[in-house]
Amino acid sequence: WRSPKPYQDKEEVVLWMNTVGPYHNRQETYKYFSLPFCVGSKKSISHYHETLGEALQGVELEFSGLDIKFKEDVMQTTYCEIDLDKGRRDAFVYAIKNHYWYQMYIDDLPIWGIVGEADENGEDYYLWTYKKLEIGYNGNRIVDVNLTSEGKVKLVPNTKIQMSYSVKWKKSDVKFEDRFDKYLDPSFFQHRIHWFSIFNSFMMVIFLVGLVSMILMRTLRKDYARYSKEEEMDDMDRDLGDEYGWKQVHGDVFRPSSHPLIFSSLIGSGCQIFAVSLIVIVVAMIEDLYTERGSMLSTAIFVYAATSPVNGYFGGSLYARQGGRRWIKQMFIGAFLIPAMVCGTAFFINFIAIYYHASRAIPFGTMVAVCCICFFVILPLNLVGTILGRNLSGQPNFPCRVNAVPRPIPEKKWFMEPAVIVCLGGILPFGSIFIEMYFIFTSFWAYKIYYVYGFMMLVLVILCIVTVCVTIVCTYFLLNAEDYRWQWTSFLSAASTAIYVYMYSFYYYFFKTKMYGLFQTSFYFGYMAVFSTALGIMCGAIGYMGTSAFVRKIYTNVKID
Repeated sequence: WRSPKPYQDKEEVVLWMNTVGPYHNRQETYKYFSLPFCVGSKKSISHYHETLGEALQGVELEFSGLDIKFKEDVMQTTYCEIDLDKGRRDAFVYAIKNHYWYQMYIDDLPIWGIVGEADENGEDYYLWTYKKLEIGYNGNRIVDVNLTSEGKVKLVPNTKIQMSYSVKWKKSDVKFEDRFDKYLDPSFFQHRIHWFSIFNSFMMVIFLVGLVSMILMRTLRKDYARYSKEEEMDDMDRDLGDEYGWKQVHGDVFRPSSHPLIFSSLIGSGCQIFAVSLIVIVVAMIEDLYTERGSMLSTAIFVYAATSPVNGYFGGSLYARQGGRRWIKQMFIGAFLIPAMVCGTAFFINFIAIYYHASRAIPFGTMVAVCCICFFVILPLNLVGTILGRNLSGQPNFPCRVNAVPRPIPEKKWFMEPAVIVCLGGILPFGSIFIEMYFIFTSFWAYKIYYVYGFMMLVLVILCIVTVCVTIVCTYFLLNAEDYRWQWTSFLSAASTAIYVYMYSFYYYFFKTKMYGLFQTSFYFGYMAVFSTALGIMCGAIGYMGTSAFVRKIYTNVKID
């Protein structure tokens, strides 16, 4: 049973009830019939089969029991009545106090309605009892659905409340392909500020690229000139001449990083996250993924599993180049780093969801399915990638030999310390994306549908360029201070963007949303932590890749005795 589909006249149209929950907590949803609503007289129909993405997002479709036929109007008809005892009244009052509203689907088009409302002084509570549906059709397709809630009835204990509905069909000129356009909010997403922020980031990119190329051209040319002049002096002059700068550390710069196993796993995972982001954004630009429930999540899971060889290739080859021996362990850590982080958070939040009886509680079958994907798809593909990476680019071919004895790292000013560089490195990449973060957060935590994936693509490109430029500058300063520990520094100075994004998510929670309650708060901060960490690992990998190319380049051009 998958809609949307063309209908014959008088064919049955199903009204599915999805979930009900407080307006301010978008993720806290419950089954519609967890509130004591009554079901229509029509007996149940073929069960709805949900996809993996829907199961993970807590979609719980149940049949409303309303009898609706294509192009057949229904006058106001009572479909059932609620026997309002004290318990049921309390349930409705609680729902109305917390601004509960519910969601329904007709032919995959979402419809929202509010449960009821309170009067001004908050003593009397009213339930909306009459669902007035207006359905627009174009040919044999449903293209538009509107719901008007009417019939305010005061909630008095021990009375009967009659629930009624009516259906009116009207011809509509909306094309079937464009039927989702009314749910999009162009005035929000294509606001001047959005364009302006992109333009702003773009200017920053041009400035940064200019700065980096200037540093590289001028300083390196000066350095090279100085080094080649020293070649021409005789030995006595050279002993007196003070040698300093990045050339000094040529014997240590390609020394393997500390903890190479974790390092290469992080780089591999970061490259995979980047590949997933790129592919999912491109797919979303071509296909309108927002028109189907859960399809964005299903796509992301599928693409993540399919891009596992990327993770294996980059992680495995880096580990081999750094002379790592335990490559099987590295492969396992690389493969399960991100899935373990996501599943661990989901598992923790799942406990709270089960305690709340929320529809977000992930069913056991879905958990098994996700674990199977991890073990039977992600791991084998990762193995393939690792073997390819080790064999194709696992040989250390550094332009300079690595000295047997590491040289001591001289004292340097406090602002050249790796810790300080790491903290400062994340500011510019965060500055280039934080307005886009606002739009992405709003579409996830509020009720907007994100559809401007072209913007997202631009922001991703800008983020990459800014990250690479910033880490190259940081690394140049670090090497000039004769500190050769550039691998972790370049990774972390880019990854520190994640800390700023997480700090911004705190600001967003307190000033831009009205969330409350343990479930929604833990859901918000749990998944924001996952999102920030994934973003940080991706930026770190991009930064490291760029810096690595830069370091190889400058040491290839130097004449070394």
